[in-house]
Amino acid sequence: MKTLQFREAIAEAMSEEMRKDESIYLMGEEVAEYNGAYKASKGMLDEFGPERVIDTPISELGFAGIGVGSAMIGNRPIIEFMTFNFALVGIDQIINNAAKIRQMSGGQFNCPIVFRGPTASAGQLAATHSQAFESWYANCPGLKVVVPSNPKDAKGLLKAAIRDDDPVIFMESEQMYGDKGEVPEDEYTIPIGVADVVREGSDVTIVSFGKIIKEAHKAADELEKEGVKCEIIDLRTVRPMDHDAILNSVKKTNRLVILEEAWPFGNVATEITYQVQSKAFDFLDAPIIKINTADTPAPYSPVLLEEWLPNYKDVIAAVKKVMYK
Repeated sequence: MKTLQFREAIAEAMSEEMRKDESIYLMGEEVAEYNGAYKASKGMLDEFGPERVIDTPISELGFAGIGVGSAMIGNRPIIEFMTFNFALVGIDQIINNAAKIRQMSGGQFNCPIVFRGPTASAGQLAATHSQAFESWYANCPGLKVVVPSNPKDAKGLLKAAIRDDDPVIFMESEQMYGDKGEVPEDEYTIPIGVADVVREGSDVTIVSFGKIIKEAHKAADELEKEGVKCEIIDLRTVRPMDHDAILNSVKKTNRLVILEEAWPFGNVATEITYQVQSKAFDFLDAPIIKINTADTPAPYSPVLLEEWLPNYKDVIAAVKKVMYK
């Protein structure tokens, strides 16, 4: 094993795949000369040149469309958004073209493209730069949605996403790029659609994904001091979702708390809640609790932001509630 930052794992995944396949290229704002807005493409321009690591104008609709068109004729583009908040400008290309072209063409075209970049909040960036878009894109048939929480998963899942013949939404976090973790030295991929039981327990299941899962780990550490054993499932992939991993865990613990950094209405946690109550209702010893942000746009004030975001104390309170403590 070696230790890499999250950004280094991303760069390594892209570079390894680009060395193997000349149809793969990276395109986005500041990905080349500046080495990436978050330095997640550092050194790639020097290795692959300006025809495969391509700086763009601030025009998400334009370069998303170029990527979709080139994917349809045999390339495998990686399109980086500086933030998925900016992807709203290019969402027509993602939803109406990338996601739907296989079905609309009767299978004559596929679209092997990866759209990647940070999602959700990243400190004091306020309302228009702090939204979580996982559930938005997971709502659309034809898209796969991946949200890794650590460098190892980021590298393995990104390599799998680049090789996938369907469009993949690959979501990161500005606050995770400096996170360090062990990454295998040898070649590896992690299959899309397989969750990871990152902590085993017997009293309650906590399901989460992305950077907010750190709060679940903090809560589990505190609860263990009180004799409560939490099982934590890192979804890794929002769509396709590993329902079996969740159901098997709930059948063991009989309680479920879902932690997600998104607004409360119509989110990933809502879908998980429906699946569990419809397929494992008789195993539940308490109502499911889902923890989300406040139902408002993200505030700028650090005091309000702290109240807006879920944290480990919210998880502890939810776990105690489902255990009737």
